[in-house]
Amino acid sequence: MKKLMLLAAVAVFSLSNVNAQGELRAGLNGGFPIGDAGDLYTFGFGLDVNYLWEVSESFQAGIATGFQTTAGDEFTETIDLGFFGTQTITADIENFDYIPLAAAGRFMASEAFVLGADLGYAIAAGEGDGGFYYAPMVAYNITEKFQAGLSYRGISVDGGSFSTINLGVNYRIL
Repeated sequence: MKKLMLLAAVAVFSLSNVNAQGELRAGLNGGFPIGDAGDLYTFGFGLDVNYLWEVSESFQAGIATGFQTTAGDEFTETIDLGFFGTQTITADIENFDYIPLAAAGRFMASEAFVLGADLGYAIAAGEGDGGFYYAPMVAYNITEKFQAGLSYRGISVDGGSFSTINLGVNYRIL
């Protein structure tokens, strides 16, 4: 875990030294698992970092990464064994941690509103598998430096998906 945070810090500082008309943003988010993930997980939070280059006046493209963790819940299932009665099984679900590595696109719908998406791969940072990562989002520019956003984040894995709805804020560093 410490190595992952060190790697993220090195990436942020390395990108901050790039001077190519780009925009570096970093922020925090929190969210709730939905769908199948909502049955096994309770709450998640994470760090977002993206670096975007201006393609046109209203469109930016770049890279996105960060770190997300989602807290596992306690799973309880009661099984009816017929003549033998019922049996209750309880298990603690481990946290799901991942690092997204994605291409990012942002369209400025107006001075205040931004529409975007991140597409790439989510690397599992602990238990579990990684998979195809997708994150459509909408954001509101509070000021020139601060932005609030709402995103849907999904990871497609064999046999299903892991999805969350997230709210977050980010700060324009460069």
